[in-house]
Amino acid sequence: MEYQTAKLGLMQLLFVAAAVLEVGGDAVIRAGLRQQRWWLLIAGFLVLGSYGVVVNRIPLDFSRLLGVYVGVFTLASVAAGRLVFGDRVPATTWLGVLVILLGSAIIQWGDRVARP
Repeated sequence: MEYQTAKLGLMQLLFVAAAVLEVGGDAVIRAGLRQQRWWLLIAGFLVLGSYGVVVNRIPLDFSRLLGVYVGVFTLASVAAGRLVFGDRVPATTWLGVLVILLGSAIIQWGDRVARP
């Protein structure tokens, strides 16, 4: 039981780290394009590549991995838009985030609930 809890905690940490890397990499690329700085574009590509390495360290089958990750990424990207970039996030966006998180939960746990 203790091993399973530690494994779950590590997976959650990797999901969050991957989301931070992806959101951060996208933000750096966006800055590079807007400021026309090639070195920011290269840095953004490296950060995005790091996201790919981190997310694929999570021991889930590919479809479940990315199905669950989409929910984590969505929450992280909307939260970053609001908290880091000062975006105004309408209620409909938060509703959409909730729908995506529900879909991610179904992908992750629906199989277990559906089986007797």
